[in-house]
Amino acid sequence: MDFKAIYSVVADDFDAVNRFIAKHLDSGVPLIKEVGDYIVSSGGKRLRPLVSVLCARAGGYQGDKHVDVAAIIEFLHTATLLHDDVVDESSMRRGRPTVNAVWGNSASVLVGDFLISRAFQLVIAIGNQHLLDILAHSTNIISEGEVLQLINCRDPNTTEERYMRVIHHKTAKMFESAAETGAVLGDGGTDRAVRDALAAYGRHLGIAFQLVDDVLDYVGDAAELGKNVGDDLAEGKPTLPLIYTIREGSPEQAEMIKQAVRNGGIDQLQPIVETVQQSGGLQYTMEKAREQTALAINALGIIPDSAYKDALIQLAQEAADRHF
Repeated sequence: MDFKAIYSVVADDFDAVNRFIAKHLDSGVPLIKEVGDYIVSSGGKRLRPLVSVLCARAGGYQGDKHVDVAAIIEFLHTATLLHDDVVDESSMRRGRPTVNAVWGNSASVLVGDFLISRAFQLVIAIGNQHLLDILAHSTNIISEGEVLQLINCRDPNTTEERYMRVIHHKTAKMFESAAETGAVLGDGGTDRAVRDALAAYGRHLGIAFQLVDDVLDYVGDAAELGKNVGDDLAEGKPTLPLIYTIREGSPEQAEMIKQAVRNGGIDQLQPIVETVQQSGGLQYTMEKAREQTALAINALGIIPDSAYKDALIQLAQEAADRHF
């Protein structure tokens, strides 16, 4: 099974999610509609809404509100991307110029705000207090993650523990929320064990996904990744391959990485790629990603067997082994 096969398990549901997103991105304000159309047409794999739909079905949900929830998850995720691109001064995402690169920072921030407010309008319309509690809490945690990342930026003394906390807050929390909100609609609404199991799946999947991204920032291809290789380094972000090299590399290697984190930029990208490879930093990060994948799959142990559970297992394996 590959990504296309995983999507095929919930093809009708996912088509409905895409229609829902297009409909509710519409606005009477022309700039919002223009940016919204650009976002929708930019593609992206929409993994978080996929996780939400699969978890709802794996948890036994038979209704149609999982479509709304999956779209809400995508709105919130997209809002964080719009804000991230402004903070990081990014110019490319998903292989296209970022919204801030096309329309400017103000439009990117304000459309992000619109998406957050629209998401909560839609949550309230569903009328499920569990959903509201989960999403209100997760948006707060994600915001904290952004601030934690800002604190770590250009700090070569960032520890693995501090960095893993950033990953949990900034990336994994949205995956966790996608899984848990899906679970709340199914049997997980009343069965706390199912809800907790699916939330754990999403959390570990999200951590694995981010760790692989950390590796791809040094060995990926910009055309395939949809972003510029070396972006994290350019922004002075001490990701796990760099943290490991500072900790375990030779004094010369450690000093090179520290200087790169302090200064940002990609002037020394090739020597740094070679250094993190030689130190074992990329291999270490991939090992950690695979550990998280195993934890995600193990968390599904109490979930009844189904095509949806199989797809969740395969999604975790594909996310950790991807090379794009």
